[in-house]
Amino acid sequence: MPAARESLLDAAYTALAHRPWSTVRMVDVAAVAGVSRQTLYNEFGSKEGLARALVRREADGYLAGVERALAAHADARERLVATAEWTMSAARGNALVRAMLTGCWSERLPSPTLSAVPSSSAVPAQRRADGPLPSPADFVALVRDRAVAALSGPGAMRGDVVELAGACELVVRLSLSCVAAPPGDGGVTELVRGALPRQWR
Repeated sequence: MPAARESLLDAAYTALAHRPWSTVRMVDVAAVAGVSRQTLYNEFGSKEGLARALVRREADGYLAGVERALAAHADARERLVATAEWTMSAARGNALVRAMLTGCWSERLPSPTLSAVPSSSAVPAQRRADGPLPSPADFVALVRDRAVAALSGPGAMRGDVVELAGACELVVRLSLSCVAAPPGDGGVTELVRGALPRQWR
């Protein structure tokens, strides 16, 4: 029941904005979503399952935003700038995304283990949530590889792809450093533009 699942995740996310995860009660999440507590347990299995599903959804939302940023411009440099700006914006607006990107989980947030957990769920989305969750290093690789795929044309030479991958990884790591320590004047935009190889300027 996808609609109920999304409503429950929305309710859990809203609850998390107002109080620490340790005080969020499953019965309250179910009530806000307008479903029974049994429906919540059928979907997620446990509070840990709900936390994993919530983290998975926010990770997927962040990566979908990366895809949009990489498609937003014709110019390769501006695509990477847009990706860096999205990373900053997503981390600023979403505490779970910030924690996932930096690995710094506060006591207010759920902090599910990143490794896969045993799952007997009949719900495919929950089985996926029970799989491995991305670490900060995984996000570097995921965003870098998506950027390379978006920016390299068909038939690109291996040397060109390796150089492109280096530039993309540089941008991703620079963006993540700005999440941890926000930049000054010019923000991440000017930092990324200045850090890209000369031929990209």
